[in-house]
Amino acid sequence: MGLRERKKEQTRRAIEDAAFRLFEDRGYAATTVADIAEAADIAPRTFFSYFPSKEAVVFGDFDEVFDALETRMRDRADDENAFEALREWIGELIARGHAEDDGDREWLRHCLVRDNDALAAHERHIMGRFETLIAESVAIDLGSAPDDLQPKLIAAAAVAALMALSGDDEDRRAKKKHGPDEADLARLDEAFTFLRGGIAALQEVRGTAPQQK
Repeated sequence: MGLRERKKEQTRRAIEDAAFRLFEDRGYAATTVADIAEAADIAPRTFFSYFPSKEAVVFGDFDEVFDALETRMRDRADDENAFEALREWIGELIARGHAEDDGDREWLRHCLVRDNDALAAHERHIMGRFETLIAESVAIDLGSAPDDLQPKLIAAAAVAALMALSGDDEDRRAKKKHGPDEADLARLDEAFTFLRGGIAALQEVRGTAPQQK
């Protein structure tokens, strides 16, 4: 990464850090773009060079995460199904989050989304893109079109399972620094096992199951 790119990344990170500090101290609704810009020591117009809206800064890592999953799904082996690739990617994502110790920020984002309708709508839009990507990958496994009913239903169930990882419970605040725990992942694995079974059954009916080596 060159000097220019490093400076841009530093500025982006400074905007995110300032925004989350203010969201925690003042609340999301009471924080303006001008407040964030002042706290990050930039001009408001510079903010919009990095983020199109205040909602977007809450999900500042979305494009990077989405691109990584898209690459993982596109590059999977012919005998690797969509849910095997997705589960491996989730494990890697969680492990990286633990290493970076970003649990506090993830917890705050969860609270902001829970308490703000605009952010909840923005999150639904984001998860809709993940749902479309998963449906496209499942369609490849089934030998069907991405807009067929079966890939869409399976992808919707997968996203529901993923959303449950950040569900609100009494213990979430206590374990926020660690993100999803082993029990959370075990429940996710159960859901994915069920969905993989459905895909396998459909593949058998359609004759699209991968050949065993």
